[in-house]
Amino acid sequence: MGVLWKLERATAAKHRLYQRYLDAWWPILLQTSQRNGYTRPRVTLLDAFAGPGRYQDGEPGSPVIILDRLLQHDAIARMQLSPQRVHLVFIEKDRARYEHLMAELHTRFGPLADLPVRVEVRRGEAGLDSLPLLTELGAWGHPILGIFDSWGSVNVPLDVMRRIAGNRSSEVITTFGPNWFSRREDLNPDMLDTVFGGRAFWTPADEELRSDERWRIWLTTYRGAVRRAGFGYQLQFQLVPRTGQPLYLVFGTGNPAGLKAMKEAMWKVDDRDGESFRDPRTRGAETDGQLNFFQMDDLCDPELVELVTQRLQTGPTVVETIGDWQEPVPV
Repeated sequence: MGVLWKLERATAAKHRLYQRYLDAWWPILLQTSQRNGYTRPRVTLLDAFAGPGRYQDGEPGSPVIILDRLLQHDAIARMQLSPQRVHLVFIEKDRARYEHLMAELHTRFGPLADLPVRVEVRRGEAGLDSLPLLTELGAWGHPILGIFDSWGSVNVPLDVMRRIAGNRSSEVITTFGPNWFSRREDLNPDMLDTVFGGRAFWTPADEELRSDERWRIWLTTYRGAVRRAGFGYQLQFQLVPRTGQPLYLVFGTGNPAGLKAMKEAMWKVDDRDGESFRDPRTRGAETDGQLNFFQMDDLCDPELVELVTQRLQTGPTVVETIGDWQEPVPV
C-alpha cells in the first residue's frame, strides 16, 4: 500500500509538542503515588482524528508516535502497563487512511493484541463515535486525554467536550487549520451551533472582517467554548511554521499541573525547523522561534517580551506571578 498523504510542516511541529507533553503526562498518571501509594486503575488516551499512521516522506503519524513514546518511555518500569489499565483509542473516518493506519501499526509493533496496553483502532467520526467508544471501553470515572486533531474545521460538538470536562482528571487538545477563519459562503451555522453551544457565541467572530484579527477572535471564541464546557484552565496558541500554513491549538484542563506541563511544552518548541507558538494577545512581536526567558545570552523571545511588558504595565510583580498570568486562573 503506497503512502499518499503529505505531512504539513505545522503538523510535524505539533507532533513534537505531543511527544514532550506525553513524556510528562504518562508518568504523572501511571506511576504509583509516593505520597499515598495510590495507583490509578485506568487511563485512556483518545486520538479522534488518527490519520494514516505514516506520511509521504516517511514521517510517523500521531498514533505511531504516541504508542512508540509510551513503550520506549524512560519510566516504563514504574508504570505498571497492562491492557486492562492503559487504553489507546484511535478513530479515523476515511477508509483508506484507516486501513493504512492498521497496516502501519501492525508493521511497526506486531500483533496489537500482544502489546502491554490495549490499542483500539476504529473507523468512525470523532463527533459521533468518541463518547460511545469511551463508554464501551469503561473509560468514564478515570483520566482521559482527548486529542481532537483535525487539520480542517472544528466539528466536535460541545457536548463531547462537556462530557470529558466533567470526567475526573481529564483534558483535551483541539487543533484545526487556517481555513476555519476564512469568511465562507458555505459556513454551516448548525454545525457551529453544536461546536460553540449556540449562535450567539460565534457570530461576533464571523462578523470580524480584518484578516489579521480574524484568527485571534475565532481562537479566543473557541477557547471560550472550552471554558464553558467545564475546563477551568485553557491555553490557546497559533503554531507558525517557517513555511506553509499555520495551525491553531486550544488546550483544556482542570488541573494547574497539566496547564504548567503544556505551557512548558509549548514555550520550549525546538526552533530547528523555524516553527514557533504565538499567543493571540501579542501583535507587535515577531515569532522567531520560542526561547525560555533567559535561554541564551543577549537573546530573549520578542513575544515573551511583549507579554511581560503588558503585565508590567499593570504594576510591579514577580516572575512567578508573570508565569501564572500568561494564562488566567479559572473563573
